[in-house]
Amino acid sequence: MPSMPIRQIIEGGRVPVKVYTDDLEARARAQLANVSQLPIVFRHVAAMPDVHAGIGATVGSVIPTRRAIIPAAVGVDIGCGMNAVRLSLGSEQLPDSLARVRSAIERAVPVGFDEHGESDARREACTPLARGLAAIVRKHPRIAKMQRDHEKKWIRQMGSLGGGNHFIELCLDEAQTLWVMLHSGSRGIGNCIGQYFIAQAREAMMKTDVHLPDRDLAWLDQGSKPFDDYVEAVGWAQDYAFANRTEMLELILEALRRHLPEFEVTGEAINCHHNYVQQERHFGELVYVTRKGAISAREGELGIIPGSMGARSYIVRGKGNPESFFSCAHGAGRRMSRSEAKRRFSRADLEAQTRGVECRKDKGVLDEIPGAYKDIDEVMANQTDLVEVVHTLKQVVCVKG
Repeated sequence: MPSMPIRQIIEGGRVPVKVYTDDLEARARAQLANVSQLPIVFRHVAAMPDVHAGIGATVGSVIPTRRAIIPAAVGVDIGCGMNAVRLSLGSEQLPDSLARVRSAIERAVPVGFDEHGESDARREACTPLARGLAAIVRKHPRIAKMQRDHEKKWIRQMGSLGGGNHFIELCLDEAQTLWVMLHSGSRGIGNCIGQYFIAQAREAMMKTDVHLPDRDLAWLDQGSKPFDDYVEAVGWAQDYAFANRTEMLELILEALRRHLPEFEVTGEAINCHHNYVQQERHFGELVYVTRKGAISAREGELGIIPGSMGARSYIVRGKGNPESFFSCAHGAGRRMSRSEAKRRFSRADLEAQTRGVECRKDKGVLDEIPGAYKDIDEVMANQTDLVEVVHTLKQVVCVKG
């Protein structure tokens, strides 16, 4: 596959925007241009091949900032990301019908608005996280009020999937070996933390004379108490999201052991965020890097890039490209809104586009139809400078919320 460099550069802001695709909608272009005007942005903004319009900041963007963080760019599904692991099972060892396997996963992992029941073991497993959340809530009691029954709810939601574009999949790679792959984040508590600090940033900016091109680009300045509190809270939510995916993976493996031949897990699980912020060094300077719908792709680093429901997904190895701030796309990226997908496609379309995949095929997941997403193979072709493909996965089971 030929190497594809940066496809276009958006000029006119304080910094340029380097875009790794020609497929850029007008609204996403406008959002990228808005971010490029901010005085806190360092060097340039990178837009990944799956880029599409979001709230304030564009999904599929990498935003490096000096001495400041934009909470709305991180978003409300803090720490959302992927987990994947390969098993010692081949396609020939799978049953002809995978319906019972899908049902077993759905029984083991709560999806949508469902959550686990109370248990002492679950409380004990959450003890380290509980101490961190207690410290955050003491400083910001409004976060607790935003999530009813928060002291128990976040524990019950540990090891649960959620809804929207979150999923659990069983996939086969090019050698017909089975993988477990899942996509989820920090659940309701992460949402509350995100909303709370987005409001805090807006309040802070109202006290300055800075003119924002979009109120969702309000930032918190390093050295301020709200900034320090946000760094603590966003770090906690990212840890919670990581632990949530780890817990779900264990529950899925337990369920599979009851329905599939004996197997081993071959290799360490890949667990990567794609909605998060962390401090990193780039071009000789220590900055805060917000990846909103992008994953870290440092040289040799393994990552997961899922396609839409029923399409291919990829395990990749980063090339450490400095122009992308060592980043790459996080998935196929939406081509249309959920409401437009529901208007444009029918249940028959969903059945046709997910043929061969054991999954829900009802109107409740019509907004997640593959046709609502960009072509994952085109996304991959546009980032050969950023990653190399290690494994190509094809879904055989998909569980949605």
